[in-house]
Amino acid sequence: MSTCDIKIWRTWALAITHEAGAYTEQKFNAEKTGGEPVIPSPNLDTDLVMACDRLADVLIKAYKNPIKIQIDIARYSKLISPKNTGHNEEKEEKLLERCPPGHEGTKVVDKPATIIDVSGTIIAWYLPDALTETTQKEIRAATDLLGPSLEKSVKADGNWRYNQEWFKQGSENVGSTPGCINLSPAWFQQGHENLSDPEVSASLKGPSSENILKAIARPAAIASAALRGYEPCHTSENKAVSKELPQMPETLQYWASVFNSLSIISNRETPNHRDHLSIPECFDILTTVGNYSNARMSMPSLQLEFRIVRHGVDGGEGDRIAWAWYMRDSVHIYAGVPSCGWAMVEGHILSTV
Repeated sequence: MSTCDIKIWRTWALAITHEAGAYTEQKFNAEKTGGEPVIPSPNLDTDLVMACDRLADVLIKAYKNPIKIQIDIARYSKLISPKNTGHNEEKEEKLLERCPPGHEGTKVVDKPATIIDVSGTIIAWYLPDALTETTQKEIRAATDLLGPSLEKSVKADGNWRYNQEWFKQGSENVGSTPGCINLSPAWFQQGHENLSDPEVSASLKGPSSENILKAIARPAAIASAALRGYEPCHTSENKAVSKELPQMPETLQYWASVFNSLSIISNRETPNHRDHLSIPECFDILTTVGNYSNARMSMPSLQLEFRIVRHGVDGGEGDRIAWAWYMRDSVHIYAGVPSCGWAMVEGHILSTV
């Protein structure tokens, strides 16, 4: 890494994200081991420090509440074809019979927890109430800023992700605009992986791009802080800058997430499905905010309610927003980022093997 590279990186939004992640990791480890209090970097503002404190506290609660299931997630992932969308109930029943989670019926999880397989691999973290009120307000404000793009995304028919049948208006028609859009500094159009260079996603190409990126910066830092120690985006950024791809250097300067993709989903019910654009060994982070009630996230492959696992969100009452952060593998392949290992419960927050 050259001195020039370091100087450039320190001007990027990811520099603050890096410090927020370091503080969260140190605080988590101190609370886990009974170590000395951790002093946050003076570069982190009060709201961000409070958000990291909340995240670390909920992570500790989840760490101390492991839920073990009898699936070997690495072997399970090899059974999943890229063509398996998770919609075929007959196939899913057969898969469940072949790889049962080891408990009868559906287990309801309502407290922070870590879902662990037979080898000690972490399948999921469940972190309710991990976002401060300030962070939730920022997510709502950023989503409102993207209202015009969300509105245009809803279609009369076609893919369920954008089909109007799955969307509903929020509370009393004054909630967030229904829709689903993707934000990314490096995005391949569908079917163009390995055929062309990635582009900045459409929602970040307009004149409001900088304002949007600044609006999502703190929520991006909080989501990234949970993945401290795994930051492959830096390699992707160097590749993008070195190739001088249009708009990408400017976008990357304000992109505050170690994830390379963000889906913003507003007031949509989600059927059980399986996502194949992300990396099996990597965590996706789904954050939800709103004044909703009676909403559930279901993982029928694990017989749990609260990625190679199949998941869906039942319709709830009220206004709800979901942000899904994930690593799009095709971007890593393009940038030459090595594959990571599965996250284990031992070590720091998300140690890998």
